[in-house]
Amino acid sequence: MNFTRWSARLPGTQRRAAARTEQTASPDRRGEGSVPAARVERPTDGDRPVPPVDELGVREVLDRVPCLVALVHGPDHRIAYLNDAYTAAFGLRPVGAPARGALPELDELGLLPLLDQVLRSGKPRTVKSRKAPDGRSYTFTCTPAGEGDSRGVLVFATDVTDHAEAAERLRASERRQRETAVTLQRSLLPQELEEPDDLRVAATYHPGGTEAAVGGDWYDVITLGGGRTALVIGDVMGRGVRAAAVMGQLRTAVRAYARLDLPPHEVLQLLDGLAMEIDANQIATCVYAIHDPNEGRLVYASAGHLPILVRDDSGTVRRADEPTGPPLGTGGWMHASGSVPLGPGSTAVLYTDGLVERRDADLDEGIAALERALAGATGGPQVVCDRLVRSAGVTPDHDDDVAVLVLQHPARPGPESELFRNAALELLGGIEAAPRARAFASGVLTSWRFPAELHDLGVLATSELVANSLQHGTPPMRLRLRRTDRRLIIEVTDGDDHLPRRRRAEPGDESGRGIAIVATIASSWGSRRTPGGGKAVWCEFLLPKTAGVGV
Repeated sequence: MNFTRWSARLPGTQRRAAARTEQTASPDRRGEGSVPAARVERPTDGDRPVPPVDELGVREVLDRVPCLVALVHGPDHRIAYLNDAYTAAFGLRPVGAPARGALPELDELGLLPLLDQVLRSGKPRTVKSRKAPDGRSYTFTCTPAGEGDSRGVLVFATDVTDHAEAAERLRASERRQRETAVTLQRSLLPQELEEPDDLRVAATYHPGGTEAAVGGDWYDVITLGGGRTALVIGDVMGRGVRAAAVMGQLRTAVRAYARLDLPPHEVLQLLDGLAMEIDANQIATCVYAIHDPNEGRLVYASAGHLPILVRDDSGTVRRADEPTGPPLGTGGWMHASGSVPLGPGSTAVLYTDGLVERRDADLDEGIAALERALAGATGGPQVVCDRLVRSAGVTPDHDDDVAVLVLQHPARPGPESELFRNAALELLGGIEAAPRARAFASGVLTSWRFPAELHDLGVLATSELVANSLQHGTPPMRLRLRRTDRRLIIEVTDGDDHLPRRRRAEPGDESGRGIAIVATIASSWGSRRTPGGGKAVWCEFLLPKTAGVGV
């Protein structure tokens, strides 16, 4: 084999030869307007002359190279040469033997097909950081060498073990950080969703793929009492533990604000101020919605979040687009509440942008695709949730977090509908409204076939709530009784917006005991201001299992 000729193909040889030629071909021509070439220092008699590269023995050079060098030729890649570094790493091999049998390490690394490609194409190929059988990692460069029958391939391997191990340590550190963020994220999300009486709910969360840090997506379902349910979904901008921590603070705050039973836009107003206090540079989007079974609507407010999608019982899907304010943490904006119908048989979907946003498509196209998927998605909320995620192409290596919350207001035909009843009475007149309310409640509870003890407690609670409204409230006044499969709800509304509070009455006081009595006998009680002005005071009784099985 002509090593001198093949050495010309070694990386860098051509550049050094060209530089040498340029130096020898640049005489000092001062008279032609060119800049004089630098003078070459002549070796003195005591200096040892440096031999030109052409006079060096190629084999001697390759033997001393610390990198692994192998030279193979022919279609069978027969061994022509192995340098000392190669034999030190993998042992001596017979010259002339085919590489498939004599160089098993190249076969295990999958380099033999690469040698074929280099031999056919005449172009060099490189594979990075392959772990060899000796436990070291190498980057292999395969370069065509020779011509005609002497065509072969020069294999040049550089030890990159230190770099590979450093990269692996970095990847392991990133994996641990991501696992920490995912663990924190999942621990801050509700472990089990609350189950409202009148809604069926399901949710799912998919963290971003292994190459993406977890984000700050969250969701929650909060039962407010009186049959009402709050639903929330949000997305904190940014990635990693910081975003997850901010998400946890916002979710905790939402649950606290929800207990105040405020309108959705007021909850977002409070969250906006809190987000600025947590981190002025951190913003988040959020939708907060309240479902009241007596209204048949979903009242919501949005802080820069994507629109809620609602499919009615006929399969028509609509967007709840307006009103939408800026994200949380921006400040200086008065949020507003809107509403969308949510009657029996309807399904609503709340989601984060990871479900619909793609880098190669417009966001509105993603929402439109989700609308089409929702129109054809039937079944329970968990089934719908899973189908929407699959239709959006969310996989384990998805590049963004995805949170989806699905709620259904089921249509209850047949015997099941008997478990959900409503009855209402307008409280007209003066003090005579109290006995009418007691008689009305007694008749309704009797028709619902409640046990005698629950019947008596319900009539007593009705009497106290109505008496409190007659004494402290203003018209219009209304009594509403509602039963579900799990509880009895009694609610009285009036036109005065001063909320009652439970207090300890002194022995000589003639009033102040009504709310205390209700709080003592009921499972829970509460009050809230109504949107049109006024208030609603309610209490709940859990039903015995036998009372919720049929009528």
